[in-house]
Amino acid sequence: MLYGVDTGPAHTQGQVIAVDGKSVRRSFDTATGQGALHLVSAWASDNRVVLGQETVDEKSTEMTAVIPLLERLDIRGCVVTTDTLNTQKNIAAQIFSQQGDYVLALKGNHGLL
Repeated sequence: MLYGVDTGPAHTQGQVIAVDGKSVRRSFDTATGQGALHLVSAWASDNRVVLGQETVDEKSTEMTAVIPLLERLDIRGCVVTTDTLNTQKNIAAQIFSQQGDYVLALKGNHGLL
């Protein structure tokens, strides 16, 4: 998370915030059995800045890190996008509860939605 930087609605109002997870390259250590660091980031497209990041627990998936990340951000009036992995009812509900909008990707196996 960026400290000392105002990322409130005046700066992000109406922007697209892309939420996505990535493994940090070369962050693993096979000698000690340390797995790669996996982070979920929120990227403000117009400002071209990462608004926040959340570490994904080694024994979990990135879906568990999205809600804690969103809770720390002011996303009122923003459009939050995710990939198909994070197209979950609880994530959509979190965005809605924070007065944000969302565009969630779907695959063909969600034909009834």
